[in-house]
Amino acid sequence: MSTAEVYDLPVSRRPLVPPAPARAPDDMTVFGRMAAMRKSAIATWGQRAYEDDIIRGRFFGRSSFIVNAPDAIRHVLVDNYENYTRTPTAMRVLRPVLGEGLLIAEGRAWKHQRRTLAPAFTPRAVSTLVPHMIAGIDETIAKLEGERGAPVALYEIIQRMTLEIAGRTMFSFEMGHHGATLRNFVMEYGTRLAEPRFLDLLLPLSWPSPQDFARARFRKRWTAFVATLMAERRARGKTDGAPPRDLFDLMGDARDPETGAAFTDEQLGDEVATMILAGHETTATTLFWALYLLALDPATQDEVAGEVKALGASGAALEPERLKFTRAVIDETLRLYPPAFLIARAAAGADTVAGMPVKANDIVLIAPWLLHRHEKLWRDPNAFIPQRFITDGAPDRFAYLPFGVGARVCIGAHFALVEATLALAKLIGAFRVELADETPVMPTAVVTTQPDRSPPFLITPR
Repeated sequence: MSTAEVYDLPVSRRPLVPPAPARAPDDMTVFGRMAAMRKSAIATWGQRAYEDDIIRGRFFGRSSFIVNAPDAIRHVLVDNYENYTRTPTAMRVLRPVLGEGLLIAEGRAWKHQRRTLAPAFTPRAVSTLVPHMIAGIDETIAKLEGERGAPVALYEIIQRMTLEIAGRTMFSFEMGHHGATLRNFVMEYGTRLAEPRFLDLLLPLSWPSPQDFARARFRKRWTAFVATLMAERRARGKTDGAPPRDLFDLMGDARDPETGAAFTDEQLGDEVATMILAGHETTATTLFWALYLLALDPATQDEVAGEVKALGASGAALEPERLKFTRAVIDETLRLYPPAFLIARAAAGADTVAGMPVKANDIVLIAPWLLHRHEKLWRDPNAFIPQRFITDGAPDRFAYLPFGVGARVCIGAHFALVEATLALAKLIGAFRVELADETPVMPTAVVTTQPDRSPPFLITPR
């Protein structure tokens, strides 16, 4: 059967295949891959990486493995996950901005943080934060009302919106006088310090690279800024006996269910930084890609607008669980443009993965970018077909990893999906979105899967 028949699409409607970078030669040298990686990791993967279950390579005397087989991924990330730790390079890049927060903690420290934070991210807890999300989205829509007819930089607008939502859900206050400073921190780190350099890859973690000294100076300023935000929130107080009003309340009240321990101020600061940065940047990028895809695919955009209109006409509340097609668009966007494009792990001890021997210190790579476009796992893997998440049902959880999987699955996944679904529905319900130029936007993968430029959009009120 054709794709159109499988997903009940009009025969004349060909699924959109968005632009993507050319695939690397399969025989690219190590130095060629390193040069390509400076621009984007996507540019280092050849056709075999989209076809084979596992690919073995060499990297500075160690074996490296790209793993695409779901059973092998389950082995690495679930069944034997304690044997696989974050790589030294990842720790160098992430620790200056996230400290010892949940995203990079290991062992007992990670277990304590995960147990303590879990109640703050249950669906019930997230539902109390939805009004903060709605307020930030509605303010953005009101500002966009004045932009009709002129090209707008939606990427930057969406970044400011998700930053505002991050501030409100974390602290219950607007980010007006802090937003520019926070964005400057994010941009400074992303453009100057997040990109691994040659010595970052070569040196053991205990030996500081030249970039590490600059990262340490950044961390000193960054932690002082986060402490300022926390002090401002505390100055506003909390009414005794009142329910939590934001994530800061939920995280401050959290106790480890096994030990009863609360977070220290330093630990809380690292968790705040993790939640603001991880949530704000990844959601903004996902929303940008969703809007870009819908601008390229007007028929699918009209389906989203129709779903929103039908709910409004029926008097039903605009709740994420009612927005089934909009959510499918978000799911398909996360498949094509997973924010975390690569999961890198270092083996602590010997193991066998997909029939291949793995030694201690070997590198195992699980790339959602590759996995989500793998030719054995998906029908028309490069096409934008939201209907696949409705017709086909839930994909294999080890073939679709927008938020990771296993014990270290992203704790904020439900929060991010609620925010992205609501934002996309309200934006497309309010405006028709078109591109103002025809130059393709290419994904680049350095820290997250970002656009190579911010294209101008045209928006028209519906």
